Amino acid sequence: MTALENVALSVKSVKKVSQAEAENVARKMLEMVGLRGFEDFYPKEMSGGMRQRVAIARALAVDPIVLLMDEPFSHLDELTAEGLRNEVYNILFNEENSLSSVVMVSHNLKEIVELSDIVYVMNGRPAEIAGEIYIDIPRPRKLEDPKFEEYMDKLFSMLTPIPVKGERK
Repeated sequence: MTALENVALSVKSVKKVSQAEAENVARKMLEMVGLRGFEDFYPKEMSGGMRQRVAIARALAVDPIVLLMDEPFSHLDELTAEGLRNEVYNILFNEENSLSSVVMVSHNLKEIVELSDIVYVMNGRPAEIAGEIYIDIPRPRKLEDPKFEEYMDKLFSMLTPIPVKGERK
């Protein structure tokens, strides 16, 4: 399916609307994620970042209250991931969407500090919550901010605890 058909299918499967209305919503969502002009593209014609934006548009098209994102930038090169993080940031903090919360799973400390307000650090098998951090840096957040680095260091130390002398890790 094309990007437009993909997002419209999501709308039609959740909302009882006409095909024309579903396509209108799909066009609006594709524009919101920066894909205006790519409505008729097929996945094989798009980059990984573009396909990820279609997935975000599809999720947002049904007016969710909570968006679940599992490693949303993990399969992208760093430049694409950085650009998409900025776009997702703008989407998530856009007054036009219905979101009240986003739950994101990530192993990338930079994107965690950049995008999160509350972080639950999980460790062990089975996984347990090892800690909770409230990130109190004004937006937009800058990597150069010393507080940004402090939060990254704090997260890193929670994920890689140093064993006490004589204790097995």
